[in-house]
Amino acid sequence: MDGVRAVWLHRRGSLSGVTASVSCAFCAIVRAPEAAFPVLEDEATVAFLDHRPVFPGHALLVPRPHVATLGDLPDPMLEPLFRNARLLARAVEEGMEAEGTFVAMNNRVSQSVPHLHVHVVPRRRGDGLRGFFWPRQKYAGADAMREVQQRLRAAVDRLKGAQV
Repeated sequence: MDGVRAVWLHRRGSLSGVTASVSCAFCAIVRAPEAAFPVLEDEATVAFLDHRPVFPGHALLVPRPHVATLGDLPDPMLEPLFRNARLLARAVEEGMEAEGTFVAMNNRVSQSVPHLHVHVVPRRRGDGLRGFFWPRQKYAGADAMREVQQRLRAAVDRLKGAQV
């Protein structure tokens, strides 16, 4: 664990965004996961049952250090987090005899606990969930789509440039 934690803490020489938070409910679970019904634990992450599941087997996967959003996640944590999200999705399917899973995370808006967490929900055909949980809308046309495309591409380019 020391080597992995050292990489997390190395992030630009700062502990910002990667330390435990005393007031964070998920940091408390990371410190003492037993009460939260843990289903996967390793040096990088903890997964546990959601206390208000969409369906039984709905689990949450969190990084051990306090990280608020996906954008705050240090690069060395990307691989272990998503490797374990994949493992958890497979485990939920197998363990719950589900036909599939819904894997999602909120970033700030609708994020009930400000600690990055991945929802893994078992799914079955006809289970009543329909696509996303919010109203969908259409673009006004191809020009509107191109404008959004250009804005997003420009943002991606800016963010890639900031990582150099």
